[in-house]
Amino acid sequence: MDSPNLSLGYDFWKNAVHEKDWKNALDFLIASLRDVLIFDNLAIYITQESGETSEIAYARAVGREKRAEADANWGESIATQSIQENNVVLTTPSSSEDNGKRVRDAYLIGLPLIASGKTLGAMSLIRFGGPEYTKEHIELASFAAVIASYIFEKRALEESITELETVQRQMRLQDDFVSTISHELRTPLGFIKGYSTTLLRTDTDWDNNTQQEFLTIIDEETDHLSELIENILESARLQSNTLEMNFQPLRPDALIRDIITRASTRYKNLETSFEVKCKRIVLGDSTRLAQVFENLFSNAIKYAPNTKIDISIDKIDASSIQIIFADKGRGIPQQHLPFIFDRFYRVPNQPGKAGTGLGLFICKRIVTAHHGNMWAESEPEKGTRFIIQLPSQ
Repeated sequence: MDSPNLSLGYDFWKNAVHEKDWKNALDFLIASLRDVLIFDNLAIYITQESGETSEIAYARAVGREKRAEADANWGESIATQSIQENNVVLTTPSSSEDNGKRVRDAYLIGLPLIASGKTLGAMSLIRFGGPEYTKEHIELASFAAVIASYIFEKRALEESITELETVQRQMRLQDDFVSTISHELRTPLGFIKGYSTTLLRTDTDWDNNTQQEFLTIIDEETDHLSELIENILESARLQSNTLEMNFQPLRPDALIRDIITRASTRYKNLETSFEVKCKRIVLGDSTRLAQVFENLFSNAIKYAPNTKIDISIDKIDASSIQIIFADKGRGIPQQHLPFIFDRFYRVPNQPGKAGTGLGLFICKRIVTAHHGNMWAESEPEKGTRFIIQLPSQ
């Protein structure tokens, strides 16, 4: 490759490798290559683990026939041949006559994409109606193939790193979950065992008030234990999509009013506001949706104590509604927001007793099972908003 082309190749490399998005990097590479090397179509094929050529991973029609029949040839056969031979392959049309069928008279180059000694795939360049590719053209195309190989190798490495980080995060979450659940199970069991053993002592007589107090504690801790076990089982069923739903027409505003009434009875100082801008019907499981709303109430009371809870229902369009639960607590740090609906995830350093990391996971899965969507928005020291969107009638 002579000096001008060496300089041009350096420009290819410098600009393509500094682009973070792999598609943008390829777009730049192909646009730069097209400035100095005429071709009509370009396609990149990536090999599967089995060794077979996969579908096109990247393709561009940039030539004169791109609005006509240029897509008739994307060089799949020459790409396959290039992968098999692990070498540059050229083909020329059997006839160079201008018979009005330029898309059939294709000059093709197949170039293997090789990175770290492994063939990743191949790049094919298609030129309709000539002229033939020169040695200089092939050198430029080969250098472009080297850069494309680097781009795809970088993409594969980034995907592997992301996958590994996800697996590691899930492993950490599961380890934390096992530790948390072990503690959560031992706590109510310890209370139940301790107070029941105390009541069964034959060397002491307990008055009625004391017995009633102990039995109340045992009853409450039993409920806590049952709820914990049920959450674990439900999260597993939701994870495997085996939780049954009983869908019937219902009004979410009526469900929420019932929950507000029950919560206000239990928490005397609870302050709420409920704005209903539409009273549409949704097709849903009343028990499961009530579970979602109750969990949001519970979270607001636990993590934003002594703050007002604002709830609203409004229409989005003719076929969907939006439900918002908002508190004015300390908020959720931005770095944790993407993960709060993950199974076992718990935001660190939150006020109140830490949960098990199952509640919001269960809520999101229930909403998803209703063909809806759920997410959270939060600002430090200004509070958190949980938004639920559901299809409506």
